[in-house]
Amino acid sequence: MNRDAKFWYTMVVFQFLFGLGVFALTREYYRPESGVVNSRSLSVQRPVSDWSRMIDTSESALTGLQTSNDLASGDPIEISRQAEEYFASKQYDKAAIMYERLLAFSPNDGTILNNLGLTLHYLGRSTESLQRLQEGVAAEPENQRIWLTVGYVNNALGNTEEARRALLKATQTGTDEAIRKSATDMLQSLPPGGPE
Repeated sequence: MNRDAKFWYTMVVFQFLFGLGVFALTREYYRPESGVVNSRSLSVQRPVSDWSRMIDTSESALTGLQTSNDLASGDPIEISRQAEEYFASKQYDKAAIMYERLLAFSPNDGTILNNLGLTLHYLGRSTESLQRLQEGVAAEPENQRIWLTVGYVNNALGNTEEARRALLKATQTGTDEAIRKSATDMLQSLPPGGPE
């Protein structure tokens, strides 16, 4: 009987140590501050009078970019993390590649199309940006953030009435008060024109 107690005690200790080992190896993946962010992390959260600063990355954490092997990852979570890091560090060319890769996993994801559209705009490819944003609006017409981005890009291109319509839609769609406030602030900064 004494031998059985030793066996079970050893098994309990082994299981405990094994569990700690697994926890130690995987905890970095599950921690929110680990830099693994979802594709919805582009956000508008603070009112600023400068249009170029109204669209910001609020949940991205710069943890340092990895090697060029990152570009070869096939994991959508890793691709999303890389895209957010590249965007946050203003490496828009690399971010655009990552967002394009994410579309292979989810071609009608309005958030990915929003992020890609904004990235393309920052690359100076605004016509392509608006095309991607329109795809996102068609796929998810109730996506409040994409309407905000459509308004932002149109205003930057001098399409004031298109910007006004999109920003008005952003104030009427969704429940995110930070996006609604940013859209309202942008609307107020537009030159006088059509109805708001």
